[in-house]
Amino acid sequence: MIQMEKSATAALLETAEKSVLFTARRPSIVMERGEGMHIWDTDGKRYLDFVGGWAVTSLGHSPAVLQEALSRQASTLVHASPGYYNKPMIEFAELLTSVSGMDKVFFASSGAEANESAIKLARKHGAVNLNGANEIITLKNSFHGRSLAMMSATGKEQWKELFAPKVEGFKHVPINDLDACFAAVTNQTCAIMVELVQGEGGVHAVDEAYLYGLRKMCDMYGMLLIFDEVQTGMGRTGKLFAYEHYGIMPDVITLGKGIGGGFPLSAMLTKSKYDLFEPGDQGGTYTGAPLAMAAGYAVLRELLEQNLAGNAKTQGQYLTDSLRKLSCEIPISNIRGKGLLLAFDVPDGTAAELAAICLQDGLLINALNPSTIRLVPPLIVSQKDIDQMLSILFRAFGQLQAV
Repeated sequence: MIQMEKSATAALLETAEKSVLFTARRPSIVMERGEGMHIWDTDGKRYLDFVGGWAVTSLGHSPAVLQEALSRQASTLVHASPGYYNKPMIEFAELLTSVSGMDKVFFASSGAEANESAIKLARKHGAVNLNGANEIITLKNSFHGRSLAMMSATGKEQWKELFAPKVEGFKHVPINDLDACFAAVTNQTCAIMVELVQGEGGVHAVDEAYLYGLRKMCDMYGMLLIFDEVQTGMGRTGKLFAYEHYGIMPDVITLGKGIGGGFPLSAMLTKSKYDLFEPGDQGGTYTGAPLAMAAGYAVLRELLEQNLAGNAKTQGQYLTDSLRKLSCEIPISNIRGKGLLLAFDVPDGTAAELAAICLQDGLLINALNPSTIRLVPPLIVSQKDIDQMLSILFRAFGQLQAV
């Protein structure tokens, strides 16, 4: 019997099975290259990307401005040690603070690190200004990262006992329930941390009156109000920062995902009055590294110059309206979100299968849970891309119902 030679993809998958630690159930494909709204696997199949690396590829795949910035900086200085300033760090810090309404910034590599920085700053504030207060209130169903402390801050019910014992000092209250939040405040509370739209939690936004109440509460008791904009920031919701929808300023903002356009980068921003860290309190080997700073600067400049937040607003409205029309023909409901951070519900238990059918037909979408689909495409998405996505989605429901 003649043994067939393994395909390149099969060989790669076999190596992955042996060498890559299992942390997620991944489909049997290997991604190889990307351009704009599309990504190709090692078999040459093209996919229309409405996952965007989990809201990361804000400029699309392999954008020219990011390629050029990384190449230019790599030829000059890749790393200098966090013990020194570098030119790209200073340039990016100036631009980011000027557009965010904040005064000071600390750079890191992931959203979890940015949120850890915010928690450290809140507890430093508590130690210096609030007689040692150290508790932080967060929301149920929230998501703040996968470090141990951020898993403790996260309001996922299924994480309660995972990796016990948890980091202490976090209280979880329901979203948009001001009375519950007020009841959780004690003389040990130093901060309240919220996502303005709970991305991983199902795409649920805070109400304006609720957010106004949190701002008043923090002002009354001297607590920090922290906005986790790791997923909502950098144009995702139709404004550069989601807080602009509400007109309510936080004391701290955290950013990640789209800030680097695919390059590992995050940031924590705050006001000058909360510039409280002493040497040794906070840092990290790759904080403010020149290569990341050049990437972040290039991405932000492109977001601003191309008004991609405006495109997110326009295309997000078109996508929302189109989904509502489509809901008359296929079983989708509860269409929600802001800009290009959107979700809709499907019959319970079908989300993962629907996403798998779309994958086979060349569309990437995200099944958040058994009944929810999330759409977070690159901010460069066009009406033509949306129409193509909707066509594939419609066919996928046809296949799903035929099973």
